Amino acid sequence: KAAREMRNRLSTLLDGQAEGLTASTFHSFCARMLRRDGHHLGLDSEFVIYDDDDQIALLKRAMNETDVDPKSWNVRSIQTAISGAKSQLIDSRGYSESRDSYFEEIVHRVFERYEAMLVKAMAVDFDDLLLRAYHLLNGVPAVARSYQERYLHFMVDEFQDTNVAQYEVARHMVARHRNLCVVGDPDQSIYSWRHADMRNILSFKRDFPDAAEIALEQNYRSTKAILGAAQRVINPNPRLIDMKLWTDNAEGLPIILAEGFDAEDEAEKVIREVKALASSEGHRLGDMAVMYRVNAQSRALEEACVRYSVPYQLIGGLRFYHRQEVKDVVAYLRLLANPGDDVSLARIINVPQRGIGQRTMDQLTRMSRESGSTLWDQIRQIAPAEPRGKGNGPSIAPRSAKALASFGDMMSSLAEEASGLDLVAKIDLVLQRTRYRQYVETLERGEERLQNLDELKSTAGSFLQLEGEETEDGISPLSVFLESVSLVSDTDNLNDRDDAITLITLHQAKGLEFPVVFMVGMEEGLLPHSRSMDSEEQLQEERRLCYVGVTRAQSRLYLMRAFRRGFWGDSTPNLPSRFLSDIPARLTMSEDAARRARSGRGRGTKQSSGKVSGTGPVGAKAVKQSTPSPSRRRRRTRSSEGSGGLRAHRIGTGDRVRHGSFGDGVVVSVESLSSDAQVTVAFGEGHGVKRLLLSHAALEKIDQR
Repeated sequence: KAAREMRNRLSTLLDGQAEGLTASTFHSFCARMLRRDGHHLGLDSEFVIYDDDDQIALLKRAMNETDVDPKSWNVRSIQTAISGAKSQLIDSRGYSESRDSYFEEIVHRVFERYEAMLVKAMAVDFDDLLLRAYHLLNGVPAVARSYQERYLHFMVDEFQDTNVAQYEVARHMVARHRNLCVVGDPDQSIYSWRHADMRNILSFKRDFPDAAEIALEQNYRSTKAILGAAQRVINPNPRLIDMKLWTDNAEGLPIILAEGFDAEDEAEKVIREVKALASSEGHRLGDMAVMYRVNAQSRALEEACVRYSVPYQLIGGLRFYHRQEVKDVVAYLRLLANPGDDVSLARIINVPQRGIGQRTMDQLTRMSRESGSTLWDQIRQIAPAEPRGKGNGPSIAPRSAKALASFGDMMSSLAEEASGLDLVAKIDLVLQRTRYRQYVETLERGEERLQNLDELKSTAGSFLQLEGEETEDGISPLSVFLESVSLVSDTDNLNDRDDAITLITLHQAKGLEFPVVFMVGMEEGLLPHSRSMDSEEQLQEERRLCYVGVTRAQSRLYLMRAFRRGFWGDSTPNLPSRFLSDIPARLTMSEDAARRARSGRGRGTKQSSGKVSGTGPVGAKAVKQSTPSPSRRRRRTRSSEGSGGLRAHRIGTGDRVRHGSFGDGVVVSVESLSSDAQVTVAFGEGHGVKRLLLSHAALEKIDQR
């Protein structure tokens, strides 16, 4: 999506003369290079690209075949280690030379088998696209020379997020003309988990000492207040490049600081403010985004959107191409393009059910491994009359052998019939011949799943212009379509809707902008994340992540936090994020002051005293309670005001109370009993959460005026 937008902008800037330009992501560029010239590395032009789910499935098989226990060794950890090695241009052979721990020995064992399985399946993963492109440019001089002569100028955007492999590809591309332009902001490098390496900026200065350095210090997006806050947030970090950002934009409104009692109350405050901005200040819902550190935070926000009937789009939820029915049909299409794709075959061989169980698949996999062939090769060799497997292992039962042979015949005839059809017709044929459409109708949410399949056909329809002709690189339209499916990203699901707010993680928001931004979860342990607390380097990245979030806002910014947040099972109060204390009080306003200003009663009070919701200074030690909103309070009380004790004490959720032994605390919930009430109170100073009977607790309500 970003590449398409860039092409559109270039076309406008160049008055429609941008057709000769190449504009794409690194992965897409390398994929096209490999389809054109990968045969020099023994790679077929119709290779398939395994996405994250496919990689995990293949790694699990590799672990099984190398006797690595998945209960002892996490497959995600192994995937991360292999991906990190490839991003550093290290294959399994190179990894073998550098391993120095038992975990790395395990990784190498799986890595070696995983690599062999990819080759056998005629497949590559995301990291292979970069690694193999590097090997092509580095090891085949004629190919490198052709690209160096073709591209006189080479430009890289978001350079701070490139890894070593991407930088080396770029460096080889410009080896002849040395016309390389990179644009990046080290303060926005937030992808260390994707192996982005800020040291590339230092490598660039070393490799191109004669390069001109141009500081892009003018900000065109944000108000002076927002930009000032961003600068103060990022200033504590060491800087690779010292820049002083400035803007010609207006001072703008103060940054609103607000606090909810818990995640639900925080979400409710956000959505109520969204509705107020839409009704009284003319903002479109599409102008507003709510950003958060981890995906788990979206639950409370989604529920609040539903409760208040606010349309929303969730970015980074279950992506379209990761939905079961879509992945199943895509797996069938992959098999039509490449019968050696074992991962796709294993996914759909018994979908819909054909009587091919896990035991049969285990036997088929063993036979495949022993013979060094693909699963498809083994299936075509099985005849129902001669069901026994090769080697000394157990045989395949006659009924299973018949089912396998039937599946093989179906796929062979399907491939033959599909060869002359366009993409949409291919999908229709798959749905019909495999009876997959009838199968989907029997599943839960069958109608919704059928709509997803129709959407897949609609997407495939956009590739029809390629039908009847191969692309300039001689690649079939089916392969081009499957490549686009594999390389789609989370934010490609982001639509420019006027009628819906956007819910998105801070990582996914990189590169986007919105007139109004709510950053929720501004708490220690969340932003910065608890995993970063023991590493200065990771804390610096968390600070850069906060900086990215703040600079997504054009005109209005809200920084929100919850007094308590429960999705980690922790009931203790949350400390405000340390990043809040970096923002000068003159740039902020409490939510109460903002509400008075909107109603006209607080004119002239634009600047605040740096307090959050009137509960105390915005600093690492400011921990006080927030009164839940009325509807939240009603939900918590559960009609308990009918109790005589409650009427007498007027105690409700969110009230501050005092106990003779436990000291001061905050009422978390109140529940009516037959003749009494149970009060749950969070006390401080190590006493924790206590459940008390109201008639015996002798709680004193503290005046909160």
